[in-house]
Amino acid sequence: MKRMGILGPKGTHSEAAAVYLNNIITEPMELVIYPEIYEVLSAVENGRINTGFVPVENSLEGSVNITLDTLARSDNLIVTRELIWPVHNQLMAKPEVKIADLKQIFSHSQPISQCRNYLLKHCPTAAVCNVSSTAKAAEIVANSEVNEGLAAICTKRAGELNGLVTLAKEIQDNKYNSTRFFEIHSRGEEITDGSLKNKVLIICQIRGERAGALCEVLEEFAFRNVNMTRIESRPARTKLGEYIFFFDLDTDAAPGMLEESIEAVKKKSIWLKDLGTFPVIIATID
Repeated sequence: MKRMGILGPKGTHSEAAAVYLNNIITEPMELVIYPEIYEVLSAVENGRINTGFVPVENSLEGSVNITLDTLARSDNLIVTRELIWPVHNQLMAKPEVKIADLKQIFSHSQPISQCRNYLLKHCPTAAVCNVSSTAKAAEIVANSEVNEGLAAICTKRAGELNGLVTLAKEIQDNKYNSTRFFEIHSRGEEITDGSLKNKVLIICQIRGERAGALCEVLEEFAFRNVNMTRIESRPARTKLGEYIFFFDLDTDAAPGMLEESIEAVKKKSIWLKDLGTFPVIIATID
């Protein structure tokens, strides 16, 4: 059985999304948990696992820089699948605890930020504490005494793994909050997937010191009616003021136009890498 590296621990949104993906693909894989995103990607690059599954962007909090930066630096990693995962945050505690009893609420910094309005309205006197993950928050609450009045903002799976019950469902302030995940392979490994590939990811460094350089690159896509769904810049790590750019492009352009636009951009870039053509899956969960 092939092995997929994921960001742990069990009970996080990353693990829940990986379990979902594993249940819908034709060849399920053994899930191998790593404590850091970089360790997942390093294990893929070094051949210790077949594929990695890591977050790349949250719709509220923005990009996951370590994922982008590692893809930019590596010549061996490509994206083979994208999963859009709806974020559902639950307020969970021991069965005997009520919302009115809460004295401390634990979670990762991102869910805390995503649930700020709910917390101010419904738990104004409870202290909010940052921990390393939503799964860790559920573990802390599970190991507490009822009279301590602890709760966790976490996934339903994390709460259930730790014997917690739901005090309030869907407490995120934005009901459309979601996270994009990439499945990542090493170049050269055979990928057997018949899914429709509807996105291309490229990365390039342009001559930013020249006025209009980025505009000229964007015009290559617009001129050929290639739809760009996302652009992201990151420091080039060469000197101050130099940047690299990630472009997400739809594959439904007229025949030959996508390839032609990428080749034109390559000629206007210091360097360009194709990071893969892949399907996008939108998860549907209760």
